[in-house]
Amino acid sequence: MERDIQLSNVRNIGIMAHIDAGKTTVSERILYYSGKTHRLGEVHDGNAIMDWMAQEQERGITITSAATTTTWRDHRVTIIDTPGHVDFTVEVERSLRVLDGAVALFCAVGGVEPQSEQVWHQSEKYSVPKLAFVNKMDRIGADFYNVVENIQNELGANAVPVVIPIGREAAFEGLIDLITMQAVYYDVADSGQTYCEEDIPAEKLEEANQWRANLVEKCAEQDDALLEKFLDTGDLTKMEIMEIIRKATIDRRVVPVYCGSAFKNKGVQRLLDGIIHFLPSPIDIMPIIHTDGTDERPPTDEAPFSALVFKIAADRHMGKLAFIRVYSGVMKAGSTIYNSTQEKDQRLGRILRMHANRQEAIDSVRCGDIVAVVGLSKAQTGDTLCCRDNPIRLESIEFPAPVMSISIKPSSTSDRDKMGAGLLALSDEDPTFTIAFDKETEETIISGMGELHLDIIVDRLKREYGVAADIGRPEVAYRETTTVLVTGDYKHAKQTGGRGQYAHVKLELEPLDPGSGFEFVNKVRGGNIPSEYIPAVEKGIIKAMAKGPYAGYPVVDMRVTVLDGSSHEVDSSEFAFIEAGRACFRELFLKGRPALLEPVMSLEVVVPEDYMGSVTGVICQRRGRIDVMDVKGNAKVVRGIVPLSEMFGFANDLRTLSQGRGAFSMHFEHYEAVPLSLAEGIVKKRCDSGKLR
Repeated sequence: MERDIQLSNVRNIGIMAHIDAGKTTVSERILYYSGKTHRLGEVHDGNAIMDWMAQEQERGITITSAATTTTWRDHRVTIIDTPGHVDFTVEVERSLRVLDGAVALFCAVGGVEPQSEQVWHQSEKYSVPKLAFVNKMDRIGADFYNVVENIQNELGANAVPVVIPIGREAAFEGLIDLITMQAVYYDVADSGQTYCEEDIPAEKLEEANQWRANLVEKCAEQDDALLEKFLDTGDLTKMEIMEIIRKATIDRRVVPVYCGSAFKNKGVQRLLDGIIHFLPSPIDIMPIIHTDGTDERPPTDEAPFSALVFKIAADRHMGKLAFIRVYSGVMKAGSTIYNSTQEKDQRLGRILRMHANRQEAIDSVRCGDIVAVVGLSKAQTGDTLCCRDNPIRLESIEFPAPVMSISIKPSSTSDRDKMGAGLLALSDEDPTFTIAFDKETEETIISGMGELHLDIIVDRLKREYGVAADIGRPEVAYRETTTVLVTGDYKHAKQTGGRGQYAHVKLELEPLDPGSGFEFVNKVRGGNIPSEYIPAVEKGIIKAMAKGPYAGYPVVDMRVTVLDGSSHEVDSSEFAFIEAGRACFRELFLKGRPALLEPVMSLEVVVPEDYMGSVTGVICQRRGRIDVMDVKGNAKVVRGIVPLSEMFGFANDLRTLSQGRGAFSMHFEHYEAVPLSLAEGIVKKRCDSGKLR
């Protein structure tokens, strides 16, 4: 069966931004103007198509990345609307991994905000070409040119306006297209569906000519031949401008900037034009390379099949859905495919083209498609799907480790089994949500990226799985390490009748730089410890590191070297050396001046000037360090870092202090040492609760 749309006319894009920049509203307008929907969904009314979860509609935020497919000017556009809240960074990470391009949204008042910076850097990690859209031009304090400057200075991007606004705030009327040099006005009576192009108003002509010259100059800089023509004639043709912007955008040398007000139905059609003109199709992306660099797949239907599972979701009626991005080849529904990550054959069941939480069944999946598949019950996020006779393993997705934990227990015995099944299903969907069971306290511990993340998990457990649960106080995911180099040995010798146990090891523990992880080095010479027992020593050390000797938290950033030891030809065994490695590590660790590490967050608080003093006082009381105090529009901005352990309840305090007019955002920055006086209190509390034995 032939393609209904050529691969060159396919666009797979994401919409990314700081929370409340208007991502979902822009997505809703794109669906409306492209004819996919026949009504305008609004976030504040709780009827946005892309925010389909009950929690999203109630809270007015995006929690999961929703996928939908529409068409615009004979192009098929698959859109993923990603969350803006830092707690749901996993959704942004996995979406950017499989997208060909992205639209970065910025509020015309707020400009580049902390989470905009975070998602921008995530997109750079995956080399994703971008357009920028400055939204909310109708808001008080809107400043298009200030946002363009922010993008250039704070994100280091070559931001090039291809449109400029006509008016701003309440006087925002439309925009000027700098490529066609036409003024564009939108008919408010029919929700902006109709728009007209007119001559540029006389009072805006000088400004338009100035920014047109900027655009042409930026284009000429990208190509020697065009630069020569520009120097000769002072201008370029429309076709030359569009071709060079497209090439420079795909190469990530330029970021075209659009503007508008999605809520007031202005500017979205021009953004759609920019998506199909300037963002890449699957064939514009480099060929897919095997993780070991030995195999390459061109992005064509004729190449062997390869796809990446980037998301798992549970559907009440269909069961487990695996969202996949196809990088090469064609595969029909019902075919057997090879999961090269798990080295297993799996059957490709029904194939669904998604429209938020609604689906359209299709017969086959092709290069460039982003679809959901039923039947891959064992697939996990990051798995590669391919043909068994042409195997390949694609680069997987890295996710941040959880930073906050709470205990959870069912309210009744009848909820116990349901809670276990529900938690497993939710952890299957979300790699940043983990479950553990503490045998000593007999508590189930769930961990995630923040208070909101865990709150949503518990809410979903209740709504989707009918489980009522009691929640313990949130606990920070501390880590522990040593601060000085220590050396020592340990002899594990037991004689209980018959064959005994004997293992002797000499270890050196050395602290490493933050983020270095664990390093194991073998320096045993002369066979004093037989080589077959060295892995057992490492296994014992890893076992001890899982629950550190100091406070019972995981140990990080350590180099452990086996220097020497001894063995017995009869009594030595793998078990004995595991025990010797574990016990020696624990003894030496406590001699190495252990330190407790805590997650520290970057914090940005925006408040009216009248409340500035109270808010900074509260931040300092919470052990925060203020780095910058700035002005943004009519508000004051405080930026700094603060320990996560001190941020519980901050949202309520800020709301009270600022009479509901303050807002804040934070994201994980790094781990750093807890002050000794506080660390001792945390360790004592762990001992008293029985979590450290």
